[in-house]
Amino acid sequence: MDKHDQQKQGNLEAFLHRGRMSRRTFVKGSIAAGVAVGAGGAFCPSFRALARTGASGAGEMGEWKPATCQGCTSWCSKQVYVIDGRAVKVRGNPHSKVNVGASCPRPHLAIQQVYDPDRIKTPLKRTNPKKGRDQDPKFVPISWDEALNTIADKIMELRNNHETHKYMLMRGRYTYMRDILYDRMTKIIGSPNNISHSAICAEAEKFGPYFTEGLWDYRQYDVENARYILIWGADPLAANRQVSYYSSAWGTVIDRAHVAVVEPRLSATGAKADVWLPVKPGHDGALAAAIAHVILTEGLWYRDFVGDFKDGNNRFAAGREVAEEDFEEKYTHGLVRWWNLEIRDKTPEWAAPRTGLPAEQIRQVALEYGRAAPHAISWVGGGPVMQVRGGYASMICHALNGLVGSVDNVGGTLAPNKEYTSHFPAPDDFMDDIAKEGKKHEKIDHRGRLEFPSLNKGKSGGGVVTNNAADGILNEDPNEIKVAIAYMNNFSFSAGQPERWERALSKIPFVVHITTNASEFSWFSDILLPNTHHLFEKWGYVKVHGNGYRHVTLMQPIIKRLGDYKTDESEFTWLIAEKLADRGFDNLLRHYKTYRDPETGKEPTDENEFALYALKIATHNLWDPAKYKGGDKFSGWEEFSKIGVWNSDPYPFRKRWGKMKTKTGKFEFYSETLKEALEKHAEKHNTTVDHVMTVCDYQARGEHAFIPHYEEPWTAGDPDEYPLLFVDHKSRLNREGRSANCPWYYDFKDLDPGDEAWEDVAKFNPLDGKKLGLANGDPIRIVSPTGSIECTAKLWEGVQPGTVAKCFGQGHWVYGRLAAKVFGKVPRGGNNNDLIPAVYDRLSGSTVRHAGTRVKIEKI
Repeated sequence: MDKHDQQKQGNLEAFLHRGRMSRRTFVKGSIAAGVAVGAGGAFCPSFRALARTGASGAGEMGEWKPATCQGCTSWCSKQVYVIDGRAVKVRGNPHSKVNVGASCPRPHLAIQQVYDPDRIKTPLKRTNPKKGRDQDPKFVPISWDEALNTIADKIMELRNNHETHKYMLMRGRYTYMRDILYDRMTKIIGSPNNISHSAICAEAEKFGPYFTEGLWDYRQYDVENARYILIWGADPLAANRQVSYYSSAWGTVIDRAHVAVVEPRLSATGAKADVWLPVKPGHDGALAAAIAHVILTEGLWYRDFVGDFKDGNNRFAAGREVAEEDFEEKYTHGLVRWWNLEIRDKTPEWAAPRTGLPAEQIRQVALEYGRAAPHAISWVGGGPVMQVRGGYASMICHALNGLVGSVDNVGGTLAPNKEYTSHFPAPDDFMDDIAKEGKKHEKIDHRGRLEFPSLNKGKSGGGVVTNNAADGILNEDPNEIKVAIAYMNNFSFSAGQPERWERALSKIPFVVHITTNASEFSWFSDILLPNTHHLFEKWGYVKVHGNGYRHVTLMQPIIKRLGDYKTDESEFTWLIAEKLADRGFDNLLRHYKTYRDPETGKEPTDENEFALYALKIATHNLWDPAKYKGGDKFSGWEEFSKIGVWNSDPYPFRKRWGKMKTKTGKFEFYSETLKEALEKHAEKHNTTVDHVMTVCDYQARGEHAFIPHYEEPWTAGDPDEYPLLFVDHKSRLNREGRSANCPWYYDFKDLDPGDEAWEDVAKFNPLDGKKLGLANGDPIRIVSPTGSIECTAKLWEGVQPGTVAKCFGQGHWVYGRLAAKVFGKVPRGGNNNDLIPAVYDRLSGSTVRHAGTRVKIEKI
């Protein structure tokens, strides 16, 4: 970050934390368009008073109330300052040991979201029967009663016709109340089709850790005790998990540790790193293999974890095969076999032309990383893994943690801490014969088919293939979808090649969307239901880990609702259950009535009680002293809800050594766990693992399929026609793509390195700009084999030559009067996903976001 960016960040934080305004554009754009219009005149005097009195005087005017931010997957515990039922300020919750009272810019934008004048405030009904991007839905307001009756009638029609498998539930951003709607309601109705957004998020990040150490989850990183941090395609200071904590701790981190960032564009974290490695997109695995080669040939592996040669003499030498019986492993499995199959020839000189990095720099990074063992982190983000062959990149980048012994170790990469939340009551007793029959049908996303192993936790079809559900709907394969309910998602914007979703949603006869703002998904819906905002208006909880702890943090209704909103996962489900009961199907309502208040034993009688009781059930073990199992201890629900967050016990380092959930119980460089999973998938389809690899577009054959290894990237587009590789990245201001109707998002957009305020820029290396005849500010069209977008050119040295980098988040053609240039017609900027083809890392089911396509540039 240069001095200008640091000053801008300081101005933003100064205003957001102290209530002072320092920029004329901020006053004009943010206060006029955001707070005054969004919150109404009654809000502004209190806001101005708070700015005058400052933080100390503020305590006399209102109250700090606990909350949770879901602006990204950091899921930080927060406190909101509330005056007369209105949210005024947001800060980190000092009681959290995960984000330790820290915050980032995102929660502040939530104030503009909750008071957005373009929020849906009442249910809406489509009156134009035609669907398409060129068709105005002509929504009209209706009552909740009419909306719920219509939805219940559609569900009952499916049940009466024994077609419950033609019902579909689509989930976007969720809380851990999710199973009430996503699982229980879907099963009791009788459908297999609950489709989550997970595979367009970061599922491939979990693939490598699972098939090496048995961990299908996101890791946490002990950064304050690390001495070397090697970051692959992640940006912890902007758009990775625990942004708030890492932002607050990074000053300490860079004082103690050497930081290297592998990324084709200069990220916020890269700008503060010791080394930026602008790798060619898709070749991260080659760099990881070369680093592993140097660590082994130089004898830098961590012997306390990995083991050693029996005679103490290092036999790892370039090009030489090693006898497996000569090496005695401790907590790992298959190191020598991995060396012989993959690593022995992967020298820095071999990697240099593939990665675009000098061989000497590769060697130096490897030596410094290895010498820092075991306090050396290989931090694997979405960049190298959300690619067509990204599962193996996930494995080989994560395998470096095994080599240096940083897995489960101080200054290393850690699993989640243990927590004690409870499951909701099981649905089985409330599933009738119609439901059981419907549940047997195949899922619409094709998970588990030969071409989609989707090996969540090693199970064929165990994961989701979110983006492929559009093709299932379009082709009516395995069947048509007649009724769909979706919440807090926007697949026709957030998924690759989103025009497929536009056609798919147009094909479904009846679509319900539960959302805060009318989005691109909403445009194709039949009923829109106004949703509550997670930070201010709903009961719920989430759990997340970081800083060596795990916290469970509460959402609570802490402000006055300005619209007729209902919470998706609890209030809506109760209300629809009542309507179904009125029609003779009371199974769902009877199930929900089993959610009794743990304190009083009382059965819920309305949607508000149901939401509260369900939350108390899920968190019962945390707040009831009679059920205490560990971590923070409370006197009861009242104290827990007042503090708003529970913290686990500290992380138990090295506890998993020798007890990993792999087939061998060890860290697997030769993955017996993946071998078993692939062989079972192949057996399921009466074929061989090699055939699975061929069908799924991987290069590995034979035993290579079972080891971490480098695969050449698969990228759409002929290089002669499409000369540039497209690089997608995320903003520190993106609230999961939902910031686009917030003025502050645009006013401070230049906090993202290389970006410009109130512009949507594509960033080119000046060398490429000269070849293409581009200048700063030129309007351009970016064209890929599957789509095109229009935006503005920016020449910037912070991108690898041969690439064009663009931040995701703009390009909405609906969502609000600011998000779209002309609502319903003309987007503001361009949506990156219009360029990215619908392709997959099929072993994990993940949608491709990186190294997926080439593009060409047209000046307009």
